Amino acid sequence: MANLRLSIIVPVFNERVTIAAVLARIRAVALPGVEREIVLVDDGSTDGTREIIAGLAAADLQVILQPENRGKGAAVRTGLAAATGDYVLIQDADLEYDPADYATLLAPVAAGAECVYGSRFLAGAARRMTPVTAAANRFLTGVTRLLYGLRLTDMETCYKLVRTDLLRAARLKADGFDIEPEITAKLAKRGVEIREVAVRYAARTRAEGKKIGWRDGTQALWTLLKYRFVD
Repeated sequence: MANLRLSIIVPVFNERVTIAAVLARIRAVALPGVEREIVLVDDGSTDGTREIIAGLAAADLQVILQPENRGKGAAVRTGLAAATGDYVLIQDADLEYDPADYATLLAPVAAGAECVYGSRFLAGAARRMTPVTAAANRFLTGVTRLLYGLRLTDMETCYKLVRTDLLRAARLKADGFDIEPEITAKLAKRGVEIREVAVRYAARTRAEGKKIGWRDGTQALWTLLKYRFVD
């Protein structure tokens, strides 16, 4: 994997408690032969996150400040447009996913993989995920398998590692959490093989800042149906 450049896109909205720790964990990961850049897109935070980010400037960090809150999808699309790496990896800023799994995600790339998802379910039940949330994730993944003929266990995972040119060619449009099914649907329709590896996951509660809700699940289902029949 020599001379691989990785762009880590970090969409952020009101994560002042975790943002510094997330960046520290990203930088602490040893990735021999991989040059990395962090593209942090603050999506209109109002809780002091921006002030913390201002104190974390470094050569490996590109910060983009959205003028207003538009949603995770909009932040990911902004980060993708600015990325300079061969591959991009999406990293949420809430510490549910552990950057220590980067090497696991990158391992299939050495064997030619163009897209790797980090599955929360391959190694068993995701820690602290509620039964309702787990059931909703499994349902949406099941719909994805049915509509697109994929052998996935976790469509909604944040950890999507994709060759940059392929993701740009998908011409993403989503502003919200529907970015997850849109990425999957468009890659599948273009014949991109999606490989999966097991990753760790520690779910947050709504009281701890969890933002996704049942309306996002409904939007995800609609997105899967829409892109199955419309390009």
